[in-house]
Amino acid sequence: MKFLHLADLHFGKSIHGVSLLENGDQPVWVQRFLDLATDLAPDAVVIAGDVYDRAAPSGDAVALLDRFITGLADLDIPVLMVPGNHDSGQRMSFASRLLAKQQVHIASVLTKELTHVTLTDQDGPVTFWLMPYVFPALVAQRLGDDSIRDYDTAVRRLLAAQKLDFSQRNVLVAHQNVVVNGQESVRGGSESMVGGVGQVDYHAFDGFDYVALGHIHAAYPVGRDTVRYAGSPMCYHFNELNQPQKGPILVELGAKGSTPGMKTQIIQPLHPMREVKGAYAELRESELHNETRGEYVRVVLTDRRPSPHIYKFFQEMYGNRDGRLMELLSEYRPFEPVSGPAQGIEDKTVEELFLGFYRERRDGMEPDGPERALLRFAADQVRRMNRDEDKLEWERQSAALLKFALGQEDEE
Repeated sequence: MKFLHLADLHFGKSIHGVSLLENGDQPVWVQRFLDLATDLAPDAVVIAGDVYDRAAPSGDAVALLDRFITGLADLDIPVLMVPGNHDSGQRMSFASRLLAKQQVHIASVLTKELTHVTLTDQDGPVTFWLMPYVFPALVAQRLGDDSIRDYDTAVRRLLAAQKLDFSQRNVLVAHQNVVVNGQESVRGGSESMVGGVGQVDYHAFDGFDYVALGHIHAAYPVGRDTVRYAGSPMCYHFNELNQPQKGPILVELGAKGSTPGMKTQIIQPLHPMREVKGAYAELRESELHNETRGEYVRVVLTDRRPSPHIYKFFQEMYGNRDGRLMELLSEYRPFEPVSGPAQGIEDKTVEELFLGFYRERRDGMEPDGPERALLRFAADQVRRMNRDEDKLEWERQSAALLKFALGQEDEE
């Protein structure tokens, strides 16, 4: 039995205000996946949750999923899908019985008896068990067991209630935070868990020949090779750049008891993500000579803070190459920590606070005469505000101050 395992499509997702749907990233990925499926001719495609990026997806995101599923149906490839925590099971249940007749099987809502589909090859039957994202309270309700309080117990008891025949081959499709001894093996970038929320130990899946996981956006095995996250189809966060390559996993199940074959299929993104870090002058020089096109780039400055003209430079340069500046950050820290007892904010005058803020924003520079006058003016406005005097006049002068300050920023 040969099938493709993928997860966390997040159709309709945006990164830093850029829609991956409108900008072509996700539609191009769908077409490239369909081309891959045409070449590999798998016996099934397994999707382990988070098909959409939000519970109420846009019309365009729904249309993209329709294009995706229709393309697989046209290839006569069965689809086995569970909703994730970003999906609405109720919305995904629409026309599910009709879709099942077209070999599109969606376990839209959690039931006491999990949706399961059996496919057959030369080595006999393979049963795919579809488990939507599990909440302990919902499992307790479905099983009539009020003692269920945590995710691990919920998953174990739900699986124990199924009529599983482990003498045959079984595949579980799930969307959970699966760990080894309470520890995540890899942080998940844009979908990592905090504080152990929702953890399920991988031993809960003992007996399954393969466990197709979704939820964490990195690709890695958990505890054993056959309990595995496919990861998201492309990078959805710059923190994911250092993760191992990810993409659909081609799983080949042989006869019962044999070791499955697993190979990641790399689908090149329309706009690869890249981070560059360094001093502004060095980055300016190196990036001007880098002619790579169509990238999403994060720039991290190490010698200064961002300014409007620096942002404009990188924005225009990448834009002229069919790419985008996604983030402009700074790691510049001009001041060393002060040793000895620190002066508390409450002990400083308003002028001292404004002066400290100015130095921090201007990389340690001292204000000149007109700027000191502006700081004194601002401090006086704060004192007047605290005395609750002449609010209308204070608002008028504060607006003038803001207009002046913004004008100063624009001149940088």
